[in-house]
Amino acid sequence: MIEGHGDDLYRYSGEVSVNFSTNIHQRVDHSGLLRYLADRGDIYRNYPEPQPRSIEAMLAKYHGIAQENVIVTNGATEAIYLIAHLHDRGRSVVSVPTFREYQDACRIFGHDIVFVSDIKEAEDADVVWLCNPNNPTGQVYDRRDLLDCADAHADTLFVVDQAYADYSMREVLTVDDVVSRRNVVMLHSLTKQFAVPGLRIGYVVAPAEVADSMRALRMPWSVNSVAIEAARYLLDHRGDYGIDAGTLHGEALRISAALREAGVEVVQTDCNFFLAVLPDRSAAELKEWLVSRHGLLIRDASNFEGLSSRHFRVAAQGSDENDRLINALREWMAL
Repeated sequence: MIEGHGDDLYRYSGEVSVNFSTNIHQRVDHSGLLRYLADRGDIYRNYPEPQPRSIEAMLAKYHGIAQENVIVTNGATEAIYLIAHLHDRGRSVVSVPTFREYQDACRIFGHDIVFVSDIKEAEDADVVWLCNPNNPTGQVYDRRDLLDCADAHADTLFVVDQAYADYSMREVLTVDDVVSRRNVVMLHSLTKQFAVPGLRIGYVVAPAEVADSMRALRMPWSVNSVAIEAARYLLDHRGDYGIDAGTLHGEALRISAALREAGVEVVQTDCNFFLAVLPDRSAAELKEWLVSRHGLLIRDASNFEGLSSRHFRVAAQGSDENDRLINALREWMAL
């Protein structure tokens, strides 16, 4: 994987008071989860399930699908690498700019990678990789267009990463769209849905034959006991973890409007985060200035395929925190 991948808060010990670099909303109360895990000290003393079947069963029941269509992974990232491994030395089409892990996984497994700006350019591909909502732009693909494209390329596997689906009001793919087809795989992230990225737990909804092939490639115990137990709690308490996608999107639009007024180009978004482009100077310079002067962290997006050193990404937080960022960015633009 690349350095500078996503949230790099770990680089700034004690310097950051608000983290805009992660696409996950930060105001989440995990006190119930922490109490639950504290009462389960026995989980540290024993091996976890070799494969997290109990969580797969919970997810299958929730979605109303067969358990054979669900595979729980060590974050959505493990699923990406398993799929790339499954198609070793294949031909992959990657719609860019997008999450870098797709191309990094494909390179490890010797894929011929073709970068496109339109998924309809999927001719002769073994796998098409896309993110929905897309990271870093925040844009959502039209559901019908996406399914029509998949149906027109029945021999191509479409990997649709919907890690941030809960952060958008737009219509995205459903589990029924996946299980009724043989060539669509959907990636999910419990760590995004419940704001626990440190736990590394995600899952895949896929045709049974694809899920079985992925299971055959994975290491035993790839999902640890703490993540499994946390997932059990979170799925049982999902009603306590609602994401106010409408408010967060509204805040993202508010920040975007303020940046445009200050002379920053902003890409239209359908969710809580957006991509922006400075007129001059680098995003890396802005990032370090925001941390040192204001304790605010943004995402330098220059290492996304197809973007420049002037691109950065912001994820909306609470209104007060967003005001701090707006004022700081106005200050930077006036320098």
